[in-house]
Parts: sequence; C-alpha cells; structure tokens
Amino acid sequence: MKKIINPWKGMEGYNCFGCAPNNEAGVKMEFYEDGDEVISIWKPQPQFQGWIDTLHGGIQAVLLDEICAWVILRKMQTTGVTSKMETRYMKPISTNDSHIVLRASIKEVKRNIILVDAAIYNNKEELCTKALCTYFTFSQEKAKEEMHFLHCDVESDEQLPLI
Repeated sequence: MKKIINPWKGMEGYNCFGCAPNNEAGVKMEFYEDGDEVISIWKPQPQFQGWIDTLHGGIQAVLLDEICAWVILRKMQTTGVTSKMETRYMKPISTNDSHIVLRASIKEVKRNIILVDAAIYNNKEELCTKALCTYFTFSQEKAKEEMHFLHCDVESDEQLPLI
C-alpha cells in the first residue's frame, strides 16, 4: 500500500472541495494505491448528513467522483473531466460510522475515454454505493498547461491510517 502524493498540495489557489487539505468546507480526501486500485479511507461527519445520522447522497457522489479522478491521475498520469457518472445507492451510510472505505479502478480504456468503477463500503465492509464514471482525459500537454499537472507519484510503502 502506497500513499499517493497530492501534486497540487501547497499550490497557490488550490482549494478543491474533494482533496484540498486546507479547504475548511471540503471533504479532504487522501488516497492510496494498492495494485490496480486507488483507495481512500474517510470519516463521515455530521455536517455532511442529509437525513439524521445519514451521509448525504450528494456527498457520496462527490467522494466517488473524486476517487475516480485520482485513478486517472495516478494510473493514466494525466487529468481530465467526468463526462458521465452513473450512481447506485444501495445501503444508507451512517455519519456515526468510524470510517468508510472507497475503492476505484479502471474498467475500460477507449483512447481518451476511461471508464472507472468505484464503490463505497461502510465500516462493516458492506457495499453501500457504487458508481461508474466515464472520464474524458486530456493530453499530457494540456494537463500540464491548463491544470499544472506534471505527474502523480507515491510515497514509500505505508500502512493505511488506523481505522
């Protein structure tokens, strides 16, 4: 398991709702690489609830969309945009859970269109939500010019945060 290094951390103006560590309103996701998968461990919080003690579906979609983007960053070494996202909510997620686990991997590559499977599991390892994201990827030149993206590396082997 290797922690993925955020290539924009410390960059002026960087305030992504999904992954900027200093965005006070954001979800502050971090990512790990495990073989073909990108993984994120995230703690649900009360300010992200919809119904009482239930994680808002829109926040779940944000988490899934964000991890899909990080699959593209790490596995394809470029950036892009989500062009379609099909989400299936199967089981509510409690905002009282100690953590949830997100997992995502590439399903299919069609030139610059990448299909990414993603899922959220509760702290009992039950599948709660899944998504298929269709991602339109940019050329590495465009990613560099417009997104200031050079590459996405990993740190040395490391254990997942204690959960």
